[in-house]
Amino acid sequence: MNIKDNLSQIHQQISQACKQTNRSPEQVKLLAVSKTKPSELVMQAYQAGQRHFGENYVQEAVDKVAQLSHLSDICWHFIGPIQSNKTKLIAENFSWVHSVDRIKIATRLNDQRSSQDTPLNICLQVNISEEEAKSGVNLSELPQLAQYVSNCEHLKLRGLMAIPQKNAPISVFNQMNQLFTDLKKQYSTIDTLSMGMSNDLEPAIAAGSTMVRIGTAIFGQRS
Repeated sequence: MNIKDNLSQIHQQISQACKQTNRSPEQVKLLAVSKTKPSELVMQAYQAGQRHFGENYVQEAVDKVAQLSHLSDICWHFIGPIQSNKTKLIAENFSWVHSVDRIKIATRLNDQRSSQDTPLNICLQVNISEEEAKSGVNLSELPQLAQYVSNCEHLKLRGLMAIPQKNAPISVFNQMNQLFTDLKKQYSTIDTLSMGMSNDLEPAIAAGSTMVRIGTAIFGQRS
């Protein structure tokens, strides 16, 4: 497995998808999802030019953050479901959190983020396919959550995240883009629509995603 080649292939895929919808590839950031992968593989991706990494499991991630702390420009994103008892570690170790879906979690992250650090970049996870088993704020509660986060001193509201159901129609992706566009009109800090993974990269980019989260296609199957 050659991580450098894999990254190059993904960037080509992103460029191709952007071309088809008259977007610039510069508008789409690649987030390498490194959950369950050792820090050696993260290092290989870093050496190949990748800087943004996504993690789902707090303890595993914190170990990697420590091991790679000498890399000053690496940027860690927490993208998994958040348990209340893990918010302190997340607030202390990450630059971005994509999976905030309730006020209680936002409050804890805000209270536990050091005022010495830059504000924590926050994406609100939306349960766009309204799946019972999936995390995410319901559409009806999104405006209230956005307003709350935007008023938190140590948080910076950056956008929305979604994990549409498998083979979701393009209308679902477009609906996310509409929510994103509406919020951008209200909050000047919003610039990120985190949407699209290995299996739905193209429709996500066609619908305006600014950040895609790719794991398997970079690092291989989960161990």
